[in-house]
Amino acid sequence: MYAVELSQRAQKFLEKLDRHIRERIEERLRNLGFNPVPSDTKFITREDKDKIFRYRIGDYRALYKVKDAEKIILMAKIDKRPRAYG
Repeated sequence: MYAVELSQRAQKFLEKLDRHIRERIEERLRNLGFNPVPSDTKFITREDKDKIFRYRIGDYRALYKVKDAEKIILMAKIDKRPRAYG
């Protein structure tokens, strides 16, 4: 099982969301701990030995890094689709 950690930026974004949307996103992020690369993720790039993925959660996108050696998923950014890639 992987530990899911949120960056400060991702945490602040989640805190600003409505409760029901935040809970839905948090549930999907918790599931990443059991399956770090679900079928609806897209591989973006590799940074050193870590892989970076994009995860679609409705109208939102989460960009995260999988650190296999440490068994950590670092959630770098969560945002609405058009702003997530900027």
